[in-house]
Amino acid sequence: MYIRTKLDLAKELSEIKSQGLYKDERVILSDQKAEISVRFPDNAKERDVLNFCANNYLGLANHPVLIKAAHETLDKYGFGLASVRFICGTQDIHKQLEKQIAEFYHTEDTILYSSCFDANGGLFESILGQDDTIITDALNHASIIDGIRLCKARRLIYNHSDMNSLEEKLKLAREGSDIWDHSGLEAMPVPARNIVIATDGVFSMDGDIAKIREIIELANKYDAMVMVDDSHATGFLGEKGRGSIEYCNALGEVDIITSTLGKAMGGATGGFTTGRKEIIDMLRQRSRPYLFSNSVSPSVVGASIAAFDLLDKSDDLRKTLQDNTKQFREGMTKLGFDIIDSVHPIVPVLFRKFENDAVLAQAVSKDLYEEGIYAVGFFFPVVPKGMARIRVQISAAHSKDDIEKCLAAFEKVGKKHKVIS
Repeated sequence: MYIRTKLDLAKELSEIKSQGLYKDERVILSDQKAEISVRFPDNAKERDVLNFCANNYLGLANHPVLIKAAHETLDKYGFGLASVRFICGTQDIHKQLEKQIAEFYHTEDTILYSSCFDANGGLFESILGQDDTIITDALNHASIIDGIRLCKARRLIYNHSDMNSLEEKLKLAREGSDIWDHSGLEAMPVPARNIVIATDGVFSMDGDIAKIREIIELANKYDAMVMVDDSHATGFLGEKGRGSIEYCNALGEVDIITSTLGKAMGGATGGFTTGRKEIIDMLRQRSRPYLFSNSVSPSVVGASIAAFDLLDKSDDLRKTLQDNTKQFREGMTKLGFDIIDSVHPIVPVLFRKFENDAVLAQAVSKDLYEEGIYAVGFFFPVVPKGMARIRVQISAAHSKDDIEKCLAAFEKVGKKHKVIS
């Protein structure tokens, strides 16, 4: 019966609320853009606020070119496919987008998924087995973690962006298990057959960029493959927006790239894996999220094609985003806020110097909202204890005045809570 489960869940939910960890959803009553209409809490009046917490890096979520392309594709190809890809769910536009992404990233082939979470979830178990090893960054995204859990390969974790730690794990994988791992003293260590190093290209909570160049050099030294999740970089990082791989001068050298169409590239849905042809072929045969999920809807595919075309024709949006990011980062540093140094539009404003960091993050976020700035606080268990923050995300859709209003609000609220003097 459900009664016991209901009581258990109600108790756990009550504990989550008492700890201040309960997640409320703020209802948006407009399209996604720099200034949005929000109702929060549910019984409050609608109000306009500047949005500084979306993944809408290039401002394409409501871009007229993408909306037009989505309408045209909807009219020509319909609403959905009502099928998975390998039965009757592949249209010519799906193949067109896959080819376009492969050309964009200088890879051999691409496979589309419903999301990057699905791409990561269906990757590792499809190409690796119990004789293989995955070496993963300690701060990798939950989707990489969950994908690895579904795989029978051995998992080794290296300290975040620590190349010495990574090399130690590579040596362990190549030499075989130590005496404390699995077999004990009864069996000889067995070296890994295949090794994959998995990393985010940009880490979503800190906005720092992976050391992809150094990772590739270690991978070559120990005969390992490299996998990069480029979700928070596709379309805007690097000289031509080809993500963290281009930023690190490594185009054509990464074996597997996963990413999303749901952030900078229009913000709807959809994801992909692009890389070596044999790997992509095997994913089409074995990747369960691909084999058992409906095809990406035609309107999303059509708008995504338009997004890549748009970025190929002009650098204006990327340059605007870079300028906005620089303006905000320099302003926050000048005000005395604790931010992590980077060039990325993810700007974490940290409260690690304060004992009440989690409470402070929530209070500052609430007061910023009252000042017309929508920026969300993150705290344990989303981030480690003592590392609570407000994650600000800059967009090309923001104007210079929007950035200045955000800085002014942070200054006012920061002084109120004695975060800055």
